[in-house]
Order: sequence, then structure tokens, then C-alpha cells
Amino acid sequence: MSQPRFLDELNARVNELIAGSPAQDLEKNLRALLMSFFSRLDLVTREEFDVQAKVLARTREKLAALEARVAELERRNMS
Repeated sequence: MSQPRFLDELNARVNELIAGSPAQDLEKNLRALLMSFFSRLDLVTREEFDVQAKVLARTREKLAALEARVAELERRNMS
């Protein structure tokens, strides 16, 4: 029996056992508690983080270009 197939079968059997037991209610309650806790935190999704990281990278590039331009203008005015 291959490893992934064995793990899938084991997972299915554990889910069957939990389905009719109080453990399922415990899992649902724990999940709801965690979701409530995380919703109160000021978190962003990975997608939002990646978008902001790209915006920041573009802003840094523009800033570097503007700094170079200012330095060039200052050099011209000093000559």
C-alpha cells in the first residue's frame, strides 16, 4: 500500500469515528472560537500582504529614481 493512499484511508476512518462523536462538536466549537479570536486581530490575508509588498517595491523604485534625479539637478546647479 502506498504512503499517500494509506494516509488518505487513515484520515477517512478517523473522520468517520469523529463524525458521530462529541469530538466533532468540540472541533466545531474550537474552530468558531479561533475564528472569533482571529477576526478581532488586525490581520491581513496573504494576498493583501503580497499586493502591499509589490506597491512598496514600486514606491522604493520611484523614490530611488527621484533621489538620483535630485542629485543630478543639484550637481548641475553646483557646476
